[in-house]
Amino acid sequence: MFGRLGAPEIILILVVIILLFGAKKLPDMARSLGKSARILKSEAKAMKDENKSSTTPAGPPNGDEPAQRTIQAAPGDVTSSRPVNEPTDTTKR
Repeated sequence: MFGRLGAPEIILILVVIILLFGAKKLPDMARSLGKSARILKSEAKAMKDENKSSTTPAGPPNGDEPAQRTIQAAPGDVTSSRPVNEPTDTTKR
């Protein structure tokens, strides 16, 4: 009884969603949902890459300057990317 949804039920659900949220807000909601999914995917990939690189010792390219990374909110989103300097340990001399 509750397990099968036919075409009339799906159409009724879509009509109710459009009435509740309004046709103007639905594209914005879909866009933000897609952006959130891209961010989640990129963060999950970064965590996997970080775990792989943590098993092998990694250091800066040269001993004088730390490596510079770019943090991005989502792939292809250049407006929110910014270069970041790695923290250095100034206690050892």
